[in-house]
Amino acid sequence: MIKQISLEANEKKIFELRELYDSYGYSHYKMSKFEEYGLYLKNKDFLVSEGVITFTDTNGKLMALKPDVTLSIVKNTLNSTNSIQKLYYNENVYRVSKSSHSFKEIMQVGLECIGSVDDYCICEVLKLALRSLDKISDKTVLDISNLDILVELQESIGVPESERPEILRLVSEKNIHELSKKFKELGIWEENTEIFKNLISISGSPEKVIPKLKSLLAGRVKAETVGNFCSIISFLADEKAVNIDFSLVDDINYYNGIVFKGFVDGIPSGVLSGGQYDKLMKNMKRSSKAIGFAVYLDMLEQLYTSTDEYDVDILLVYDSTVPPEKISRTADEMRSEGSVLAVDCVPEGIRCRKTVFLKAGGEVS
Repeated sequence: MIKQISLEANEKKIFELRELYDSYGYSHYKMSKFEEYGLYLKNKDFLVSEGVITFTDTNGKLMALKPDVTLSIVKNTLNSTNSIQKLYYNENVYRVSKSSHSFKEIMQVGLECIGSVDDYCICEVLKLALRSLDKISDKTVLDISNLDILVELQESIGVPESERPEILRLVSEKNIHELSKKFKELGIWEENTEIFKNLISISGSPEKVIPKLKSLLAGRVKAETVGNFCSIISFLADEKAVNIDFSLVDDINYYNGIVFKGFVDGIPSGVLSGGQYDKLMKNMKRSSKAIGFAVYLDMLEQLYTSTDEYDVDILLVYDSTVPPEKISRTADEMRSEGSVLAVDCVPEGIRCRKTVFLKAGGEVS
């Protein structure tokens, strides 16, 4: 019963999110459930889940049930640097669920902005990420980081390119001890090490972070990179749910610039994730830019099952001898008080506000 309620809640959220994206002029994008497996094999590090369900098509091609939407959209949209495509989707993907740790058909909602992506597009996508979180809960936070700043700072202080993924892993863990140890092994000056450690210690609202960021990175990271990031997050200065956090990183082989993750109170993992993925576009032989995000609806089941007090308002338990028309009429009369589930016995584990028994003679108790 709880799973059914969660499904209904997710469907309601899908409708609300689609309505939101429609209001910003984004077009609904519909796609096939299948793609050639090679698409995911070439970009396996981009996938949220490693597992992919495959099958051999009638023509002998190895196909996959779609574990990701972004890759399919990039593959099937125009490669243009002179126009912009703003798309949203609600699709089922097939992958290992973060909540159940087993393969699952998951409803996913998200949007992509592809083409001549400028600062306004980035700001708009961030704003829509915030509004999407608002549709889910009134207790949310959107963590935002910038991979270009992290990469340029590593270049500035002399981190070898081969070591940068490991440095970013330690940054994501906020493992200051191991980070200091690693920098020492690489022969990086302690002064430079402190700058990096200070950067990942900075967190908070745009108003709080911007002055610290400009002071800390002056002469270390390109002024254009820092200025552009500060300009974009200033756009969100009035948003209470924004948190700048440079420990938020993603795969630098696919992502660049702005990356972000959304959280809601009551769920330990992120329910929304996105960022700029110009590098993925390049890997897929595309010259255009892109930014987008996805909302992971399977994570929301944890929220709904923990916060829904009842599965149904009224449980109407009828005797087997009561005529169907009497059961139907009684249930209809009660629906003015809320939802009514009519059954001939009490389901195991059901949570209801009130239980009513309809007896053979038509008496209600």
